[in-house]
Amino acid sequence: MGAFVVLTPLVIAAGTAGSRPTTAPRLLDLSVGNGGPPFAGDRQLLTTVSPNGDGLRDEAVVRFRLDRAAQVTMAAVRTDSIRSYLRKEAVIWHTTAPLGPGPHRLVWRPRRSTPERTYVLRLRLRDSAGHERVYDDDQPSAPGHIHAPVVRVQGIDVAFQRRSYAPGERADITLTSDARAVRLQAFDYRPSQPGVPRDPRTSGRPMTAPLALDWSEHRRAPSAVRLVRAGDWPSGLYFLRASDSKGDLGYAPFIVRPRSLGEHRVAVVLSTNTWQAYNFRDEDGDGWGDSWYVSGRTHAVDLARPYLDFGVPYRFKDWDLDFIAWLGRTGRAADFLSDDDLEQISGDRLARAYDLIVFPGHEEYVTASAYDNVVRYRDLGGNLAFLSANNFFWSARRAGQRLIKGAQWRRRGRPEAGLVGVQYVGGDSGVHQGPYTVTGAQSAPWAFAGTGLGDGSTFGTYGVEIDSRSPASPPGTTVLARTPPLLGSGAAAEMTYYERPSGAKVFAAGALNFAGSIADPPVARLVANVWDRLSRP
Repeated sequence: MGAFVVLTPLVIAAGTAGSRPTTAPRLLDLSVGNGGPPFAGDRQLLTTVSPNGDGLRDEAVVRFRLDRAAQVTMAAVRTDSIRSYLRKEAVIWHTTAPLGPGPHRLVWRPRRSTPERTYVLRLRLRDSAGHERVYDDDQPSAPGHIHAPVVRVQGIDVAFQRRSYAPGERADITLTSDARAVRLQAFDYRPSQPGVPRDPRTSGRPMTAPLALDWSEHRRAPSAVRLVRAGDWPSGLYFLRASDSKGDLGYAPFIVRPRSLGEHRVAVVLSTNTWQAYNFRDEDGDGWGDSWYVSGRTHAVDLARPYLDFGVPYRFKDWDLDFIAWLGRTGRAADFLSDDDLEQISGDRLARAYDLIVFPGHEEYVTASAYDNVVRYRDLGGNLAFLSANNFFWSARRAGQRLIKGAQWRRRGRPEAGLVGVQYVGGDSGVHQGPYTVTGAQSAPWAFAGTGLGDGSTFGTYGVEIDSRSPASPPGTTVLARTPPLLGSGAAAEMTYYERPSGAKVFAAGALNFAGSIADPPVARLVANVWDRLSRP
């Protein structure tokens, strides 16, 4: 843990003999700084530190006046989420010291390994009579209303202003770092060949040589950088990596869409809206992530902000990484699209370009245009594969760079089971999970060919969030596999398949973590069977 420093001597309070205070002690003139030049956006109770040992913004200095002697505890609190029923927080550092009345300053020096995000510095005061007062942000606050110091631990942040680009298209990024020099390099997220250097976090292969930038004039605020990609890169998922001489790394994902639709007859849509909905990055500096998963006061998320966790989207490794790696292992190629692309490409154009559209991740937040386009695509005979669960659940709309959450689609008269075949029935964060039992090997033998699975066979361990059929499921929806009841309601996950008179074929995995098991041979064969059947016109 970081060091605690008391930079003022202990002062014994003077008072009238026999008198005892009747209220809790107070802090006056509370503020926080970093011991150096403020970073853009810093204010009285928000400071930015970058604990990389270079002597610039390495510590958070809390200043205050104490109105009388008290025991003061200061704790750095990581606030992950969230509403009362899911509330999670963790004290990553704390200390306690007796202080007298008068001015003081306390210093938190975060370790270099401290994750990059904001932390609330909770201050607890207790006097000799047992009176106690706590300065804390115990919930996401209203704008500008902060009761405790907040420290933003910063490394290298990088973000693209859009989620997808055409080959060779100009791209603008925002970059934040207090390093004097930064290197940028692009990586293709596909397994590298033996002997080719791999990126340590994405296992990607380098697509460009490192580009060195002099950053000495940009250390006090985020700055824009304009990039132009050279060459015709294949459609896919890429990461831009920013690094400095001290080994700090930051990443930003971006999708290269095809130069023209239908370069491959299969499209893969990455759930970029869900990535940002689960991004708990704190942009307003109140110590809490700016996501509707954190507070009911938040109804919109910024689609152009950097991601936490070094820039890799939340649960990317659970949903998308394994599926994209499987594509590479099996030599399957596809056009990659973002949610923005899905919103802008009509169902008619999708139907002309693609035989199959695959949603490998958690496609939870969908705009009306995207919903309409996918339904139209299916009604024209286009095939769909959903490899996660809880898809097309919430309506959303765009307002510039912000995504605004709306009502559930089923409450707007468009239950998602009518498209997907199944719909969300519940989840418990994976507390209860169970295997799938095959029930459809006789009715859909093509799905289980070569898997070694037959009716009654079990495989995998699934849950987290689960889908089941509803009255809105299309006629003839077949259950291929079912888990035991996983929730208190008795709900079970159902893997389903249906066909439409238009010729459309739709597969749904029914469990949030299904794609994460694609490395298991029976699951890999099952997904390959689905791909092969649905990718044929």
